[in-house]
Amino acid sequence: MNKDVSRRDFLRAGALTVLGTAGAVALAQRGKQAEAAPPAQEGHHGEEPYASHGMPDTVGEVDHERNGFHPTDILADFDYGKVSEENGQTVRAYDFVAVDKMIEVVPGIEFPAWTYNGRIPGPTIRCTEGDRIRINFTNGSTHPHTIHFHGIHTAQMDGVPGTGPGLIQPGQSFIYEFDAEPFGLHLYHCHAFPLARHIAKGLYGAFIIDPKEGRPPVDHEYVMVMNGIDIDFDDANDFYAVNAIPFHFQKHPIRFNAGEKVRIYLVNILEFDLINSFHLHANFFHYYPTGTSLTPSEYTDTIIQGQAQRGILEFSYKFPGLYMFHPHVTEFTELGWSGHFEVTEREV
Repeated sequence: MNKDVSRRDFLRAGALTVLGTAGAVALAQRGKQAEAAPPAQEGHHGEEPYASHGMPDTVGEVDHERNGFHPTDILADFDYGKVSEENGQTVRAYDFVAVDKMIEVVPGIEFPAWTYNGRIPGPTIRCTEGDRIRINFTNGSTHPHTIHFHGIHTAQMDGVPGTGPGLIQPGQSFIYEFDAEPFGLHLYHCHAFPLARHIAKGLYGAFIIDPKEGRPPVDHEYVMVMNGIDIDFDDANDFYAVNAIPFHFQKHPIRFNAGEKVRIYLVNILEFDLINSFHLHANFFHYYPTGTSLTPSEYTDTIIQGQAQRGILEFSYKFPGLYMFHPHVTEFTELGWSGHFEVTEREV
């Protein structure tokens, strides 16, 4: 086995064979090319990507433009909705459409996804505690779907079969409406059955409720939604990622300066595996489980999350350099859930 290819050799050889050889060839060639290729500069929106320094990787890039979203953009793409005021209360309105869509997840391999607004994860809803949230949901898919929000609301708005409107059938619409509480980092996802399949195919997103007094200011805020991709639908993941596309943040490091404070909203929506995790290299972070307290629970470099668990990480780097972040599960790292922070010297 080529030492630069995953120890599993993407263990899903059968799936890659069925779907075509492009992905398998890319993986096999990447290990040979990495040794000869010099490190490139940050790749984003057409720029050349970084070399992966011996890590498992693919040759080339997925077509982000055709996919209709870019994982790097999703990091800081907060949707505050259309804002109005009713009876002295802030109202935030959002339009959501469920859409069936083919997504290229690695070069040469497409995945028949179910999406909210054509992207994975769906829009990151952001609001303030006490705001009125109004979600105008239309099912433009070929399957029944819902939106279930984590938080506090009536049964009518819970987005599950058998309560309220139940399943929203293809072509139908429904308005989910509730007050945003409690403050913290939450999520939303489809709750149609089979539940694991509806989530694994892409119907999920982050939901941030800021405290009324706000959080302490930071220099950068990023949303990272950890997910898996089951290419051959055998209820076992073939790839792992943050913000949908495997290997992306390995090719496209996230840049900020030494000394700048970073806040990460980390959500685990992984299906078919019991746990996920996040490990930060050469550093420690303050961790706020679910973000429902302004006091961190621990100061660490690794945390574990079960499915639908989430939390807020805050940290800064003392020294410039290229630093890995990844789950502390080797299998997940080698199958695409890996990235880098490129920490630069602060300009004086």
